Amino acid sequence: MSWYEERILPHMINFACSASPNQKQRQKIVPEAEGEILEIGFGSGLNVPFYDRSKVRKIWALEPSAGMRRKAQPAVDETDMDIEFIDLPGEQIPLDDNSVDTILMTYTLCTITDTKTALEGMRRVLRPGGRLLFCEHGRAPDENVRRWQNRLNPAWSKIAGGCNMNRDIPALINEGGFAIKVDERMYIPGAKVLCYNYWGSAAAN
Repeated sequence: MSWYEERILPHMINFACSASPNQKQRQKIVPEAEGEILEIGFGSGLNVPFYDRSKVRKIWALEPSAGMRRKAQPAVDETDMDIEFIDLPGEQIPLDDNSVDTILMTYTLCTITDTKTALEGMRRVLRPGGRLLFCEHGRAPDENVRRWQNRLNPAWSKIAGGCNMNRDIPALINEGGFAIKVDERMYIPGAKVLCYNYWGSAAAN
């Protein structure tokens, strides 16, 4: 990764993702995670305060960016939860089949290059009866907003670490072998091209 990606981008992403509307979204979904948890795109550890500690046995924190792992370390050090980093991309999950109870993704699917492979890997490691919990931004329902998303996305992706503002999140989850069970959607406060949110849960097909 470049110096920009390791030293500057983690601070930019942390600033954007820690905005109050995003934190309120995390509050809706993170406390539902339970058992052995695989968090895809652990980032700077913004989800740590929202876990229900009484439900958590272990968190596998998948985060390929060394800069993000450094930024997350204080949050990991301050909690009594068992958190172990995995420093590989989301497409490469070095865990056994049927080994986790919950998979958590918050504002992560927008950046994964090969979403189908990544989601198939998540399905592989998820135990029968386990849940995929997600909270993502993506493709807006309004045609005018979608046009702007499509216009801005190429430039935005280059400066925002591969983030895509126009992905059809439910379609990607379905293509990865999951069936969405809870599907919530709305604009949260902020620029509409970046603030249409999807959140809910899914089960492996």
